[in-house]
Amino acid sequence: MRVVLAEDLFLLRDGLVRLLQAHDFEIAAAVETGPELAAALAELDPDVAVVDVRLPPTHTDEGLQCALDARRKRPGLPVLVLSQHVEQLYARELLADGSGGVGYLLKDRVFDAEQFVDAVRRVAAGGTAMDPQVIQQLLARRSGDAGPLARLTPREREVLELMAQGRSNAAIAGKLVVTERAIAKHTANIFAKLGLEVSDDDNRRVLAVLAHLDHGR
Repeated sequence: MRVVLAEDLFLLRDGLVRLLQAHDFEIAAAVETGPELAAALAELDPDVAVVDVRLPPTHTDEGLQCALDARRKRPGLPVLVLSQHVEQLYARELLADGSGGVGYLLKDRVFDAEQFVDAVRRVAAGGTAMDPQVIQQLLARRSGDAGPLARLTPREREVLELMAQGRSNAAIAGKLVVTERAIAKHTANIFAKLGLEVSDDDNRRVLAVLAHLDHGR
């Protein structure tokens, strides 16, 4: 699995390279600036891009904009974004096209090697890996609205948060120590209350839920 990695901090970049290589990823390129990232994504056709939001020369959203541009040119290009803080605008932009293979992790999660490697693999396979803190902030922002989210029970909100992290019904059932049938009932109720079409495609349902939470659809 070929990875293009963009991170301007040398020690973190070098650590990520070593970590991914230790788990049998091929590092197609490890770059530190926006222009280098744009060139690598255009020329190397990676299986997944792991991208810091803020890169030189602007140190604003250079990395994210390069990734979004690459996804416009190659729809569905798997992108895992790393950020120091939860920034809802970036999460919204990443999810805007509705295609799979997206992730948003806080850099603190990088220090959990197993969780980080799992997120890279999940995104590369077309799945979704959203940081729990991102989901919590989206839920908190929407919960203040007088909308359908307010009608969810505490258990349904718990299931929704785990669903939005990219977990399947079986994984959620294992986490909450209940039956998969019980989770299927909760997810059906969630989709009905949010006005979303029920889907058996785990990634599609995650994107639908996140889009609804972020855009109020």
